[in-house]
Amino acid sequence: MHPPILVFGALGNVGSEVVKALQGHGAPVRAADLNTVSLRERFREGLEAVLFDFEAPETIPAAVQGVKRIFLMRPPQISDVQRLMFPVIDAAVSAGVEQIVFLSLIGIENNRQTPHYKVEQYLRASGLAWTFLRSSYFMQNLSTTHREEIRERAEIFVPVGRGKTSFIDVRDIGAVAALALTEDGHANQAYDLTGLQALDFYEVAEQFSQVLGRTITYRNPSTLRFVWRSLRSGQSLPFTLVMAWLYGQTKNGMSAQVTGEVQRLLGRPPIRLSQYIQDYCSAWK
Repeated sequence: MHPPILVFGALGNVGSEVVKALQGHGAPVRAADLNTVSLRERFREGLEAVLFDFEAPETIPAAVQGVKRIFLMRPPQISDVQRLMFPVIDAAVSAGVEQIVFLSLIGIENNRQTPHYKVEQYLRASGLAWTFLRSSYFMQNLSTTHREEIRERAEIFVPVGRGKTSFIDVRDIGAVAALALTEDGHANQAYDLTGLQALDFYEVAEQFSQVLGRTITYRNPSTLRFVWRSLRSGQSLPFTLVMAWLYGQTKNGMSAQVTGEVQRLLGRPPIRLSQYIQDYCSAWK
């Protein structure tokens, strides 16, 4: 019996797709998140659910014990990775983990102040085999973070101007992660994962309008207006500032790169934005 593969953030956008892809490979999975009942309900049979909270270090040992490979991601609300994520990596080393696949950010090598970069560097120094999935902007952010504004106000409200983004479907990230966790040959590799094309948000709004059959408008707010609305909606100041910084990088072209890594690794083209909108259209109705 092979040891289970540990997936952190298994209830999240990417983590849930990693679990599904691993199950598709027939791999044993230990899913870690804040609610074990929800984990069992989401994935049903063939899965070990374990309670884990980055804010609760006492939950680390049970999560990492007895596993050899881990999928690790940074929850958006965590900025202090030294305090909240480095202990997980340390515990993994002590428990005999062999590889960590980390969900990172495309262009991170040029943005050394980000939490993702700090985690990458710590993993490089840990002695573990690492695989970095440096992903572009998730399509699924549009059906989660931006769901209400699209559904209720028929608008997209992000301060990126005409900056282009090579949107990627998290189902593709999950598929690549499963390969890296179940196949040899991915140790100490960094993969820049993008979709097929780079689009600005005016083009994104047009695709939404076509698929949903109603006009969706890209508002192109200033950064100040974005921060004000985010804080008013209940988001924390640290989270809002990180998001504003990331959108600023997008506006400056950080997310415009298109690579062929998904095609090369999976042997098929990435999922297109129009297909994603069709598949998730109930989210905006």
